[in-house]
Amino acid sequence: MKINGQHYRTIWLALDGWRVVVIDQTRLPFRFETVTLGSAERAAEAIRAMVVRGAPLIGATAAYGVALAMREDAGDAALEAALAMLGATRPTAVNLRWALARMRRVLAPLEPAARAEAAYREAAAICDEDAALCRAIGEHGLPLIRAIAATKPAGEPVRILTHCNAGWIATVDWGTALAPIYLAHDAGIPLHVWVDETRPRNQGGALTAYELGAHGVPHAVIVDNAGGHLMQHGQVDMVIVGTDRTTASGDVANKIGTYLKALAARDNGVPFYVALPSPTIDWSMADGVREIPIEERAAREVTHVQGLTEAGEPGSLRVVAPGSPVANPGFDVTPARLVTGLITERGVCAASADGLAGLFPEFAKGAAA
Repeated sequence: MKINGQHYRTIWLALDGWRVVVIDQTRLPFRFETVTLGSAERAAEAIRAMVVRGAPLIGATAAYGVALAMREDAGDAALEAALAMLGATRPTAVNLRWALARMRRVLAPLEPAARAEAAYREAAAICDEDAALCRAIGEHGLPLIRAIAATKPAGEPVRILTHCNAGWIATVDWGTALAPIYLAHDAGIPLHVWVDETRPRNQGGALTAYELGAHGVPHAVIVDNAGGHLMQHGQVDMVIVGTDRTTASGDVANKIGTYLKALAARDNGVPFYVALPSPTIDWSMADGVREIPIEERAAREVTHVQGLTEAGEPGSLRVVAPGSPVANPGFDVTPARLVTGLITERGVCAASADGLAGLFPEFAKGAAA
């Protein structure tokens, strides 16, 4: 995607050919800055501190983190230590575990002298594949938007609600939930996107709004609790969200608040779609509510809000009464029964074991029942 007319991915190699450059998402939308990662420890910290975020990008960053580790020490113990350290950074997004397992599968059989080069090659492949998967998600989601547009009077926009950030900033390129929106906009379909602010880190108001604005997609930021009201009054035609982990039965974990949007959508007859690349599917799990680990984030995310001060500098402001305890679960699980369909790189399917097995039979074999 483009920023100020220049194409960017969210992660790339530095000019020296070995360090890794990422967009610092903690500085957006007020400043566009990059961070250069020169070690596996730095890559792990970038994931942990949400300098990079979004399940696909987390996986890609972890893969390059392994490559950075192999450049320093490619022995068996160092490989396992790097995999363990990176794997402990974020518990909910399954792409992290998927990417690290893929790196182990490629690197473990090799002699240490061959591992660094192979690691960089495999990390680059993961990035290229993610961009292609997301583009395909957009192509399969586009007909859903086009079908709704066909029912509307000429010029009336398709009104789409999205939660958190599932755009190109959360992936290597294109995004998941936003990929169909970008393709629809580029195809000339009138759109209006309702952007949930997505407390407590405001990924919607900060990142999704930033992306859509840069691409010229009409949108408006709303508070998280406004979605149900808009649905009641017929102002939402469809919901598209992303996911950090989808079970083999179609349950989806996404940013906290997604479940409530799904409930409101069901009550108001609004289609609720989830866009995801196949590495986000956890074939070992069947019951998302009981089995998906939910990350508990720091209290400060709730007690303080980040923004731009009157002096034009990024800063934080406390908004919670001093001394009040805070609970901050980062994700919730939307049961498959509330999901109209899953938009994947192979097509759209029902949120069910049979639906996923129909698109991914080679992975579904032996999956959790």
